Amino acid sequence: MSPTRRSCIRTIAMCALLVSAGATGQRTARIPRVALVFGAVPAAEMVGPEPTHPYARTFVHAMRDLGFVDGRNIIIEPRSAEAHPDRLPGLMRELVDLGVDGIVTTGPGVKAALDATDRIAIVGLIDDPVEAGLVDSLARPGRNLTGITDPLLHGKRLQLLKEAAPEITRVAVISYRPPPGPPVRWRSKFATEARAMGLSLVWVGVDTPEDLDPGFATIIRERVDGLYVTPTHVNYGYRQRIGDFALKQRLPAVGVSDGGLLLSYESDYLDQLRRAAALVKKILDGAKPADLPFEQPTKYSLVINLKTAKALGITIPQSLLIRADEVIQ
Repeated sequence: MSPTRRSCIRTIAMCALLVSAGATGQRTARIPRVALVFGAVPAAEMVGPEPTHPYARTFVHAMRDLGFVDGRNIIIEPRSAEAHPDRLPGLMRELVDLGVDGIVTTGPGVKAALDATDRIAIVGLIDDPVEAGLVDSLARPGRNLTGITDPLLHGKRLQLLKEAAPEITRVAVISYRPPPGPPVRWRSKFATEARAMGLSLVWVGVDTPEDLDPGFATIIRERVDGLYVTPTHVNYGYRQRIGDFALKQRLPAVGVSDGGLLLSYESDYLDQLRRAAALVKKILDGAKPADLPFEQPTKYSLVINLKTAKALGITIPQSLLIRADEVIQ
């Protein structure tokens, strides 16, 4: 065989090897996995490329708009505690073992994720991560966590309830029980704001769905004339049950939306999820959560349920109606 022929054969073999290596690289290119973990959304409504629940669907669509299509160049792992916050630690450990590249979660899910990993990026939607001791500051979180912080709106919500039902004086607050240790700052601040409005608060601890019936019994026994429903996973998951109870007991109530309460006032959660998707993209592009400042909501919505008002015999002041973003007839 001539030297020229041998050289030609070697060149062809080398090209074939490079093409094969390139094809193998393409086949083994790793698709990033991002977990989406909610506390109360039904798990069955989170699955697939077109989830039926608006929260999950909004996140999936937001990622798609940013160029990440579920099942093609990203895998979104949906999970839910289904209104049982005690399930969150197990879910987070499962996702860490699965080797996800990021976790998007809310409320108590943020701490559960941080307890499970100090290396996987976390995007959290949480009230006050600084007070909770989860980050150093909102401007520079300093850990594997960033996200959107929702400023506590308790005083504002209570003010709206007092404006809608000025005769109330004693309000039951359905919330998680406080952890051991020093008083939780938001609870102390909320009690001070309530006193300034001439209101006294009755705290009703509901950490699990099983706490609801005893909590309802406490509310009836305490003879309150108003109800404040904090935006916890349990309260969201059982919002209709709480709304039905409030109506049966003829209690004007403010809290989470879609439960038939008299009022709700909250930030635009769908907008927060879109912004969470944008933070995920930055992280997948190489940014570190520790260097990404926490963002704050820019959109809020006041919803007034006139159907509930009529059932309670309450006439909503016109000054409040004109400020509503939505009025349910």
